[in-house]
Amino acid sequence: MRAKHLAVFLFTLLFAVAVQARDYYVDITNNTGYTIMYVYVSPSDAETWEEDVLGNDILPNGNTQRVNLRGYKSPLFDIKLVDEDGDSYTYWNVDVSRRDINATLSDLD
Repeated sequence: MRAKHLAVFLFTLLFAVAVQARDYYVDITNNTGYTIMYVYVSPSDAETWEEDVLGNDILPNGNTQRVNLRGYKSPLFDIKLVDEDGDSYTYWNVDVSRRDINATLSDLD
């Protein structure tokens, strides 16, 4: 009986650790030829976009910006960039633990 209780405890502990929030980041490189004015990053299962992570900053062509993502349970995010002309570049279900973004004109929506 003790072994059964121990097994249940260990399973519960493993489950609690598995769903614990983690911190991630994604490096976004702008190779579009245009200045990126807005960067929206939301969990892939979200219904709406979160706030612009650039705030008052911009992402000039040829530059890279690291976006820190703190306190999320999954590394899967949707990422939307909007350039100075209002054109958008959207990346769906990006696993930021394995991939960064290199935005080019071929990614234009």
